[in-house]
Amino acid sequence: MQHVRKGLMLVATMALLAPAFCAAETLTYSLPEETATLRVGPGDETAQKNCAGCHSVDYIERQPPKMGRAFWDSVVKKMIASYHAQINDADAQRIVDYLAATY
Repeated sequence: MQHVRKGLMLVATMALLAPAFCAAETLTYSLPEETATLRVGPGDETAQKNCAGCHSVDYIERQPPKMGRAFWDSVVKKMIASYHAQINDADAQRIVDYLAATY
């Protein structure tokens, strides 16, 4: 009986405190202006349209240089599969071509 009473008290306490935990204030913030730009090349506009909405161009610039098509193909596939980037197949191939040739 004592065990049941403690359980009921715990449930009642959690029910009373739940609104306080759910009423957390929403945080807002502003991102700084983008300072890096994509290198000029065939497909740069496709990369800008599809990639820069989620991450800075610095992310691309900081990748190891001259890694080749297989590397960039795996990066683009990771962005689609893991981060749910909304990139269609044609754009994905154009981005891979651009990145492999330019970076």
